[in-house]
Amino acid sequence: MSGLPDAGETVQNAPMSNVTNLNQFRKTRARQERRVEADANAAKFGRTKEQRKLEEAQERQARAHLDQHLRDTPET
Repeated sequence: MSGLPDAGETVQNAPMSNVTNLNQFRKTRARQERRVEADANAAKFGRTKEQRKLEEAQERQARAHLDQHLRDTPET
């Protein structure tokens, strides 16, 4: 059976095809395009916000550790 009505069948007895919602299709395609662009930007600019915050915190901690070991120099 090919899905098309035979010569003796009417169109009413033919099986229906699936209905495609074009708005949903467009939205899905737009989401995929934005995801591709976001991945490209992530690769281009590198780090996430969490990674930047972690590195800044580590830098502050290292600087504070070094500052604790500074010797006071006598004023001249």
